[in-house]
Amino acid sequence: MAGVLWQNLRRVQMGLLILWCGIASSLTDWEGGYYPLTLHFNEDYPTKPPICKFPANFFHPNVYNSGLVCLSILSQDDGWRPSITVKQILVGIQDLLHQPNPNSPAQSSANHLFVKQPDEYKRQVLQQAKQYLPKM
Repeated sequence: MAGVLWQNLRRVQMGLLILWCGIASSLTDWEGGYYPLTLHFNEDYPTKPPICKFPANFFHPNVYNSGLVCLSILSQDDGWRPSITVKQILVGIQDLLHQPNPNSPAQSSANHLFVKQPDEYKRQVLQQAKQYLPKM
């Protein structure tokens, strides 16, 4: 079972909304972690997708070193549709955590490990989960 834990939602300035949340995932290698995710909605939403970011240097084949999530439904030129809900975005990101897309790498080193050295990839995922333990 997996879930999204809402932390904070606020309007930063007119037309800009930022959602802070955490994604939890169980029954996967990511289990035990509470991964902070920020969604930035600007005045063009829902015409344009939100910008979704994990912390910088988040280890995942489809997350850039800046933390930016690489997911087709978040690409304005690729898969974004204004009818996509926040819930669908969060579920898509959660699915991407434990089912990376090796055909769309954002981090070459993480992608290399995922494809060529799955045991080492799993070790690093488990290590990262320890860095993002839920705050009690």
